Amino acid sequence: MDKDVKVAVENSLSITVERVRPISGGDISQAFLLETKTERFFCKTNHNTQAHKMFLAEKNGLEAISRTNTIATPKVLLCEKMDMSAFLLMEYIEPKRTAQKDMELLGHQLAALHKTSGAEQFGWDSDNFIGSLPQANKKYSNWVDFYVYERLLPKLKMALTKNLLRYSEIPSEEILLKRCSNLFPDDLRPSFLHGDLWGGNYLISQDRIPYLIDPAVYYGHHEVDIAMTRLFAGFDTAFYDAYSAHFSKIGGETARNAIYQLYYLLVHLNLFGGSYKGVVTTILKRYF
Repeated sequence: MDKDVKVAVENSLSITVERVRPISGGDISQAFLLETKTERFFCKTNHNTQAHKMFLAEKNGLEAISRTNTIATPKVLLCEKMDMSAFLLMEYIEPKRTAQKDMELLGHQLAALHKTSGAEQFGWDSDNFIGSLPQANKKYSNWVDFYVYERLLPKLKMALTKNLLRYSEIPSEEILLKRCSNLFPDDLRPSFLHGDLWGGNYLISQDRIPYLIDPAVYYGHHEVDIAMTRLFAGFDTAFYDAYSAHFSKIGGETARNAIYQLYYLLVHLNLFGGSYKGVVTTILKRYF
């Protein structure tokens, strides 16, 4: 951890940090546990030129989820820009090994988040990030248009620019719109989404409270979050049983699951390279 970050935390909170140690915090930023005599804090640092914007978006997403009063998020204490870096300081939530009852509660609380009302359009008040990539959230009244123009097309074009996909491998705008129109329900109400819900973006605290972390929030189709939970595992049957008690199946879930996972796979393709190309092109060929 940069000495300047430690000093900034101490000065802002009027504390003395006695111990700093690195801990797991994802692929994008460095994460540290800061300890005083009586308290512990979680701190993320990043030297990316977009780091402060990324952390501000994360802060805003966590606070937006918290305001729904459906599921917990860590309290954000500081989000500061330094000369050559930025940092995000939060309360430290000590995790425990998950049990069946914990996953059931997570399923029920995620469903409550998804049923949060108040939005008439798909999207969000501001753009944010998915990993370190920009995520546009322009508002649309139509879910198909939002998903094609704000999710699929930007990441397909990015992959083309990076020579990760060929022009011949990318469906036309018209094909994307047509296929999604055929597969997506036309009477969707916007649900408030975490936006990046893989197994590393939730935790269960020692007192068995589920927490969501690292969000990429917006209003969309609730099945998007569920598709992401299925992409890299980390969620068990108890979670899905609890969640499904709140939403009826409408048919076509398998196809939509693949198309919603396509967005996240395109993100990984653009972030981490060609190892994700095979599964991306398989979905594109099958559904478009």
